[in-house]
Amino acid sequence: MRVTWSGGHLSFRLDPEDEIIGRAADEHPVKLATNSCSIGGVPDDAHPDLFAVAAWTIVAPWTRRRIRFDRSVSPEVAAALHDGWGIEAGPVGAQPRPAGPTLAISYSGGADSVAAATIYPDAPFVHFRRVPHRRVPNRWPHYRSDVLAKLAATTGREVATVTSDLEFTLAEPRPGYPEHHAVAAGALLLADQLSLGGLAFGYELGSRWLGGGRYLHRYTPDNPMWAPHGRWGRLFAAAGVHIVLPVGGVSEAVTMRLALNSGLRDHVRWCLRGTDGPCGTCGKCLYKELIRAAVERRPLNTSITADRPVARKWLKKPPYGGQEMIEYGLARIPGIEHTLFAKALDHFDATEESTSWLDHCYPRAIDEIPAQWRDEAAAFMKTQVGLMTEDEVRRVETWGS
Repeated sequence: MRVTWSGGHLSFRLDPEDEIIGRAADEHPVKLATNSCSIGGVPDDAHPDLFAVAAWTIVAPWTRRRIRFDRSVSPEVAAALHDGWGIEAGPVGAQPRPAGPTLAISYSGGADSVAAATIYPDAPFVHFRRVPHRRVPNRWPHYRSDVLAKLAATTGREVATVTSDLEFTLAEPRPGYPEHHAVAAGALLLADQLSLGGLAFGYELGSRWLGGGRYLHRYTPDNPMWAPHGRWGRLFAAAGVHIVLPVGGVSEAVTMRLALNSGLRDHVRWCLRGTDGPCGTCGKCLYKELIRAAVERRPLNTSITADRPVARKWLKKPPYGGQEMIEYGLARIPGIEHTLFAKALDHFDATEESTSWLDHCYPRAIDEIPAQWRDEAAAFMKTQVGLMTEDEVRRVETWGS
C-alpha cells in the first residue's frame, strides 16, 4: 500500500499482494470502492505520525504486507504497525510526537458520547460529518449528517467539525467506516492544533468488554478494536493521542440515563435519519427506545411492528447484538410480552435482580483510563453511578461462557 496526502486529501495505491475485499478489526468483510478520500477542516502541517495513523484507520483492511507513506514516520509508529499488524512501514526517520495535555471528545451526539462528555464537562468536542464523495454515488442519502452537525454546534461547548467522504471508500454494504477508528481521522489531524494527548470515545461496556454488535458475544478483555492496551491503542499512543473510554465500564442503560439527565439532553440524537427528532422507524430508534423505556420504567413507545424488516432479528434466536440490553429491557418494561420483543422472552429468564449489574460500573474499565484523566472519571463513577460488587464483576467476566 502506498499513501499520499495533499492537505486533507488522501490517495492510495494497492500493492500486488493487497486485497480489494479486506476485513476490519472485527473480521467483517469490507469491499473497496475507490482509492481516494478527503478530510476537510484540518491543517496540512500536522505531525507526520498523525497523517500516518489517520491513513491507517482508512486503508488497514486492504493492506497485507507493507505501507509506504509520503513522509517519514517515527520509529514508534513504525514499530506499532509492525507489532500490531505485521506491516512493514516506512520511511522511518521522524521524531516522535509528544502527547499534549488536552483530552477531546469524539462527539457524535448520541447518548454514549453525551455521557462521555458529561464526565469531562470542560473537554472540547471533535465532530465528524459525512459529506458526499466526488467520485462515488451516495447510496445512503437519508443519512442526515447536516442535522447532527447543527446539533453539535449548538451545545455551548467548544467544537471542531471535520467533514469527510472517507466512508465512501467502502463499496459494500453501504457507506461506513473502513475501521471503527476512522471516525478519529479528523481528530488525529487536528491533534497538534488542539494540543491533544487523548481522544475520548463513547464506547460502553457492551462494545468494550462484551464483544457487542457483530463481534464476539462473550467477555473480551483483549477486544481487538477497543482495548487501550491492544494494537489500536498502542498505535494511537505512539502518535501521542491516547484512546480514552470514559464510559467503557457502564452499560447503555447508564449512558442513556446520564445523557437524559445532563445539560445536553436536548442535543441527544442517536437516529441518523430524523430531521426534527428521531425518525422512530429505523432499527436504531427501536433499539434505543427499548433502552430508554427500560430506564424510564414505562411501556415501549414505537410504531414498529414485528412484520417490519428492522424487527426481524428480534424474532430469531439469540445471540443478539447488544444482548445484555435486551435482557435489561425484558426485565423492566411493562407489557413487553405484548410487543415485538415477546419472542425474545422465550430465550431468557431475565429479572431485575439478574440484570442489576448493568446499573453499575465495571472497575477495571476505570483502570484503563490514562492517569491524567482517570481521577475525574473515577470520582464521577463512584458518586453518580456506583461501582460493581464482586458478584457483579463476575457477571461481566463470565459473560457468554
